[in-house]
Parts: sequence; structure tokens; C-alpha cells
Amino acid sequence: MSVRSSLLASFLDRYAALGLNIVSSMVLARLLTPTEVGVFSVVMVLLALVNTVRDLGAGQYLLQAKELTPAMVRSVWAVQLGLGSLLALLTLAGSQPVAAFYRDERIVPIMALLALNYLANPFGSITYAWLMREMRFATLAWARFASALAGALLSIGLAWKGFGPISLAWGSLATTVVNALVLSLARPANFPWLPGLQHFRDVLAFGSRLTGASVLNTLTAGAPEFLLARLQSLTAAGFYSRAGGLVAMFRSLVSDAVMAVALPLFAKAAREQRDVPAAFARVQAYMTAVGWSFGACTALLAYPAVRVLYGDQWDPAVPLVRWLALALLFQVPVSTCQTALASTGGAPALLRASSWASALTLSLTAFGAWQGMEVLAACMLPAALGSLGLWLWQVRRHLGLSLSLLARACAPSLGVALCCAAGPGLVVLLWGWTPAPAPALALGVPTAVIGFLAGCWLFKHPLREELTPVLQGLRRPR
Repeated sequence: MSVRSSLLASFLDRYAALGLNIVSSMVLARLLTPTEVGVFSVVMVLLALVNTVRDLGAGQYLLQAKELTPAMVRSVWAVQLGLGSLLALLTLAGSQPVAAFYRDERIVPIMALLALNYLANPFGSITYAWLMREMRFATLAWARFASALAGALLSIGLAWKGFGPISLAWGSLATTVVNALVLSLARPANFPWLPGLQHFRDVLAFGSRLTGASVLNTLTAGAPEFLLARLQSLTAAGFYSRAGGLVAMFRSLVSDAVMAVALPLFAKAAREQRDVPAAFARVQAYMTAVGWSFGACTALLAYPAVRVLYGDQWDPAVPLVRWLALALLFQVPVSTCQTALASTGGAPALLRASSWASALTLSLTAFGAWQGMEVLAACMLPAALGSLGLWLWQVRRHLGLSLSLLARACAPSLGVALCCAAGPGLVVLLWGWTPAPAPALALGVPTAVIGFLAGCWLFKHPLREELTPVLQGLRRPR
């Protein structure tokens, strides 16, 4: 697939999943209480740390290899199967201690169900890595949509019947199992099913540094909910989780889709000794234009968005959304930094940046959680700013990136974001920070879209090149 076709397939994939996620979140937010959501979110935060080592970077080993041999596939398969079985046992064994720590027995069956994910995941992950390498995003999109639909339907059905937070665990398991089944159908016929050990050490050596960085990043991302649940309450963790989920829609809207294509794209550019810094700057321009626009509009429309999506019982999450949306402005470029380092052999730089950024963020997180959930959310702003500086420093050293090149590439994005935020800003000027949700969104969302498109043309943003064919197609008579 071409880069443009790959991006289109990846975006369609993410938007389909996002639509399902929005609908299911709106329903589940009305079927489950903040405390019930908090119980599940705390478990997921703990298991997110485990998820970072579930294949020890084996999938990326296949992605960056110049040639794939049956022996390599056997070794990756051995790592994935072995780790999946081990993590399932560890999760099951840890369910009782975690339940005792949080004084909530509902955690035990939730963790027991989620342990089964690690047994099912390897059957899809090796095919996933191969499809990413071949940039076959259409197949990945079908697998992700089918699995997300299965998980959403099961979660909603069980929550409707009053099963509580374990409904989300059943949905997670359904998502993993369906994803593995669909991807298994796309597995290449020449991929062996028997594991092997010939390249076992190579796989572990490659993945160890990447996994170390992933562990640090995941620990940092999950620390707010983990600490709030312990230092404040599970309800506070639930509010923070819901606020973070709304802001994290940016990942579903843009970041995941772009990074899915950028990872093999950067790897290919590095293998062919092409201009990686120029590709990095262009991807950053795309990311910042949409990310800064999304963050600004979300901060301005936080109240009506929370009311419409989740209902009035989630009002305490509104100020958290505003702070986290502002922090997103500085977090947006970091994902591109991580992808660029991971795909170009920069594992040592990736680990250094992750270590320093995690130390900074965890320090501010611990202080904020001790003070309360609103202070914690506010602390994410300086944490994001400091982390961005650390990541850019490492990318500059590893890729030889010119900061002036990056500044020139991203400068139009600031103008685009200001144009996009003009409509939501008008909503705040007219009706204040807590407007009637329906009129506020009816005015704010369309004007934001119009402002975004106008900004792309006014400031001659590179996104204009991607949007022009789409708009021309919409105007073409049928």
C-alpha cells in the first residue's frame, strides 16, 4: 500500500473503533457508577504495566528485520507463547493481594478473567506484526473493528443486566479472543506453528531496551489512577479515568492511526538511508495541527462534552478534562519522538528519555495525588512540558534533527489551532464555562471544523495537500 492509502485505511480503522468507543462509553457511563468504573480502571492500570512485557518487543523485532526467515518466526512465537503463559499465571496469582490492598473483593474475578487475555493474545500478535511490516492496514482494520464490536456488545449487555464492573472484563476478553481469531485467518501459510530457539537471544536482546522504556512510560501513565485510588478513593480514580479517557480520544482520532503508519515508514526510511529528520518534521506538523486543535477545543468545551457523553454524575471530571487537555498540547509531539527512536535503532536514547521523563512526571504525580484529583490534573501540565524538552533533546542527538527545521514545520500548526479554537472560544464568551450542552456543541463543533479547514488553507499547512483531494471528491457530481 502507498503511504496515503495506508493512512486512509488506518484512519478509517481508528474512526470506526472511536465511534464504537464513544457509543459504548456513553451507555456504560449511565449503567455503571464512578466507583464501579474506578474498580476496573485501577485493575487495568496495574495490568497495563504487565501488558508492556507481554511479547518483549518481539513484534517489533519482526517489523525491523531486513529478511524474515522461518527460524526468526519460530523464535518470536516462542517468546510470545512463553510470556503469555507466564503473565497469565502471575495475573491470576496477584488477584488476591491486589484485592486486599484496595479492600475490594470485586477485583479478584476481574483479574482472573483478564488473565485469560494473555493466553489468547499470542495467536494474533505475530500476524499483527507481519501485517504492520507489510503495511496491510485494511486487514488490521477489519480485525480491530470486529473485536471492538464484540467487546462493546458484551460489556453493554452484561452491564445492562446488572453485572457491574466485571462486565468490562468480559468485554476485554471478548475483544482479545475475537481479534486473535480474525488475525489467525490472515496468518501467512509459510509461518510455522512450532516454536523455536535459534534466534531467541537476538529477540530478547532487541526487545529488552524497548520494553524497559515501555514499562516506564506505562508506569508513568497509570500512576495517577493508581495513586488516587490509594491516597484518595476509588471514586476519585474513576473520575480521573473518565477525564483521561475523553482527552485520550485524540489517540483514537489521530495519534494511533498516524503512528501505525509512521513506525514502518520511519523503519523503511532508515533501512534505505533516506532523510529521516525531514520525515519526522512532516509527521510532527500533521500531529501538532490536529493535536493542538483538539486540545484547545476540548479545554473550551469540556463541560458540554462531559454532560453529553457521560451525564451529570460525571461533572466533577470537568476541571480535570480542562487541565489534561492543556497538557495534551505538549504531549502530542512525544508520541512521534518515541516512534522515531524505536524504528531507527535508537533504543538507548529511547530508554534514556523515558527514564528522565518518567522521573519528572512521577514526582509531580505523587505530589498531586496527595493533594487531590484537581491538583493532580494541574500537575500534568508542567510534567508534559518538561518531558517534551527531554524527548526532543534525545531525538536531536540521535537523528541529527535541526530544531529550526522542526519549528518551521510546526509553526503553521499554531495558526491552525487558533483558527479551530475560535468557534469554541465564542461559545465561552457568549455563555460562559458551563453552557447548555446541546446549543454549545451545536455551535462549537461545526465552527471548530470550519476554523480548522480555514486555518489549513490560510497558513498553507502541509495537511492542505492531503485534504484537497478529499474535498474535491466531495464536490464532484455523482
